[in-house]
Amino acid sequence: MQRLAERQDGLITAAQCRDLELSTAAVKRFLRQGVWRSLSRGVYLVDADMRGQPDSPKALVRAAVLTGGPNAVAVLESAAVVHGLQGLRPQTRLHVSLPGKLALPRRLTDVTVVPHQLTLAAGDVTVVDGIRVTTVRRTVADLLLKLDRLAAVSVLDSALHLGLLAEEELVELPSLMFGRRGAAGARDWIAQADGRAESPLETRARLRCADAGVPPDDLQAVIADGDGRTVARVDMLWRRARLIGEADGGEVHDRPEAVYRDRQRQNDLINAGYRIVRFTWSDTLDPVAIPRIVRRALAGGPEMPAVVGRSESIRKLWT
Repeated sequence: MQRLAERQDGLITAAQCRDLELSTAAVKRFLRQGVWRSLSRGVYLVDADMRGQPDSPKALVRAAVLTGGPNAVAVLESAAVVHGLQGLRPQTRLHVSLPGKLALPRRLTDVTVVPHQLTLAAGDVTVVDGIRVTTVRRTVADLLLKLDRLAAVSVLDSALHLGLLAEEELVELPSLMFGRRGAAGARDWIAQADGRAESPLETRARLRCADAGVPPDDLQAVIADGDGRTVARVDMLWRRARLIGEADGGEVHDRPEAVYRDRQRQNDLINAGYRIVRFTWSDTLDPVAIPRIVRRALAGGPEMPAVVGRSESIRKLWT
């Protein structure tokens, strides 16, 4: 029993207890003693006195699927959590597709489980770590129809960067959206994806620049000094102006060791003849903030040959 619960993020169902020949009386005793806790009807958290709560967003999604029974499938943002896709806000609701009369709202501790009745083909569903979930392709297609553009492209970039979605598979997404509300607009966003982006912040900054007519020439560019020694790999590069754009995520760059490393790296880049502009998440909230910074920085600088970035190869798939 303990091994099964550990494989399921500390969770076990009433049906599994019966299969393991654990009596109802024993389950009630564990609940009464506080060793177990009921998360919803028929789903229990084992060792609740030590765990407190399910210890990850993925564990909550698993609990929601277990609550829904054997036909439940994690979908939309909840499926993205299971696959490890980035670009979404922290979720306060869990999304599960259930058939027929089973598609009823449920509560899971303090979280609402939102029921859906999606038409899912056999090829749209997979199992990840024991959780029934829509495939990455179906998950991304569904989210393209639901999210705003910056979030949707961030999810696409994440899927490509993590290797969960191949570039060639992008052309299959429109068929999964065909005939659904918002499909026409969402289709145009697919060509904007670029798997070189290593974070949603990088994606958002790139899109803001592209929207304003100042897209970077290259992403994840390798910079060398005059002796040919590699100095750094940078988020965005405008080659002609020798301008570098860096996306500063607080969770990484605010650490003391990162501050020291970034300072040394910046000095090396400046000594190699480059200028640097930095962007934070709050900068991406204003459509004109990042382009304004870039345009001012591009107002001078030596000439260098421009290089077309990889995003051009994706655009050619759609033209």
